[in-house]
Amino acid sequence: MTNPSPPTPAPAKSARRKARELALQGLFEWLLAGSDSGAIEAFLRERYPTIKLDRDLFDSLLHGCIREAPVLDEMLQPLLDRPSRELSPVEHALLLLGAYEMRFLPEVPYKVIINEAVDLAKVYGGTDGFKYVNGVLDRLAPVLRAGETGQREAREPVPRGEQPAPRSASVPVSIKPRSARPAPRGRGPRERG
Repeated sequence: MTNPSPPTPAPAKSARRKARELALQGLFEWLLAGSDSGAIEAFLRERYPTIKLDRDLFDSLLHGCIREAPVLDEMLQPLLDRPSRELSPVEHALLLLGAYEMRFLPEVPYKVIINEAVDLAKVYGGTDGFKYVNGVLDRLAPVLRAGETGQREAREPVPRGEQPAPRSASVPVSIKPRSARPAPRGRGPRERG
């Protein structure tokens, strides 16, 4: 009988992945407690003093997302099915991270941004949270990265209450009035006899 080989270790996380992961933790703290970004950064540096991450990306993500949160939430809101304050803090933080990177870090391809957010959602989010994050960021990409996504022009997200009518709604449909419809058999009033 042969001995099974030991499981292969997971690939090492890149410095940029670690930066996103730590920024996610900081945004989570900010969303729940409203702590100051400087205090959050100091806490994370103290807690993870030896972690090798892309410090510039971490600083940009953490401080940029917190600074730009109102603008990012405004961009995201038309793409959401509920107010952002009702989202899970993990999914909300990931959407802020993704929206920030798409808007302010054009050197990062949008597909990488979406993939990283989805991967983090699979680890830290709810059961199907990664699907939600993927769907929202996928719809945001043509708005912020029209040239990169292949869209002809960026469309601003349309607020939910103002959705345009589908094209098929302009096709006339023939509906007979009730009086012209024959009565169903066997369902009319019984005759007494």
